[in-house]
Amino acid sequence: MSLSALDAQFMAQAIQLAAKGRYTTTPNPNVGCVMVKHDKVIGQGYHHQAGGPHAEVMALREAGEHSRGATCYVTLEPCSHFGRTPPCAQALIDAKVAKVVMAMQDPNPAVAGKGAKMLQAAGIEVVSGFMADAARALNPGFLTRMEQGRPLVRVKLAASLDGKTALANGKSQWISSGEARADVQHFRALSCAVLSTAETVLQDQARLTLRAEQANQPISPLHNGAFRQPVRVILDARQRLTGNEALFQQSGDILLVYPAGCTASAPGAARALYAERDQDGYFQLSSVFAALREYAFNSIWVEAGARLAGSLLQAGLVDELVLYQAAKLLGSDSRSLVDMAVLTDLSQAIELTWQDIRQLGPDLRIIAQPHVQGAY
Repeated sequence: MSLSALDAQFMAQAIQLAAKGRYTTTPNPNVGCVMVKHDKVIGQGYHHQAGGPHAEVMALREAGEHSRGATCYVTLEPCSHFGRTPPCAQALIDAKVAKVVMAMQDPNPAVAGKGAKMLQAAGIEVVSGFMADAARALNPGFLTRMEQGRPLVRVKLAASLDGKTALANGKSQWISSGEARADVQHFRALSCAVLSTAETVLQDQARLTLRAEQANQPISPLHNGAFRQPVRVILDARQRLTGNEALFQQSGDILLVYPAGCTASAPGAARALYAERDQDGYFQLSSVFAALREYAFNSIWVEAGARLAGSLLQAGLVDELVLYQAAKLLGSDSRSLVDMAVLTDLSQAIELTWQDIRQLGPDLRIIAQPHVQGAY
């Protein structure tokens, strides 16, 4: 059957609700739900935090007994399995809703059409694929992990107009503006993990934590009022970090990546991971990401130097570049944006597609997608 402009209005409302969970739901997806009866909203909700009620349950609670015979608009297929919470498909069946309009099927193999089949087997009409593109935009990291078996990787860079990241003597604070740095807090809040190197931590005395009060938009907290901190993953091939750095003085989980075969243990409450190195002594990125799989990160935000950025790009492991470009010129002797192997032909250049360009204070923020991506 065809869907109307009113159906689109209700689904758009569910999509807006889902976006409210973007800082808190990981590793779960962002999901919104609206219950409608006689063309009026009788209940609505969104998933706020892993382990808490799902969007459908929140909407059903608000709708109460009026759920019988109602239409449910939900941005993602209702789950069909027991996880930390019971299956939402069964909750909708028990509530005796008449129809479920879902924006997209859940790519999670534990669901993947099973929720829709449960609903249909119970006599509930199911419509799928309505406003799917808008629903997919809610969960780029979750979808990347489920569909490609890896996290979404965003690499943050800050440079002058002539593409320099630091002076020849290494001084780089601050090339970008306060407005740009406030935007970085937003991206940290969106991310499951921040990936960096011991060199960056030592050189910048970097903490790499979310500082919500400095963000350029409100960051929603967890149920307990605290802000979810991304896990900090630090590549430390030479075990240079001692536990006395500013990184360790902040709350939040820390993973230190050491070379395979290393017997060192991580300082303090940090945990050690181990990855293989290449013949030049640098970590094999495929090995690093393989070691991170057990953490089910939907998205990783990379804040590091030119070498790691260049290595990720040339390995085809970058989904988005987020470049803050300052209206400054630093000159030819300053340090370059990325460190890559020498190219011998323009055909070897990494081409980008602009996704978004906007001004933040005196800076430009450019989000670009590399054309060619590889596999872990």
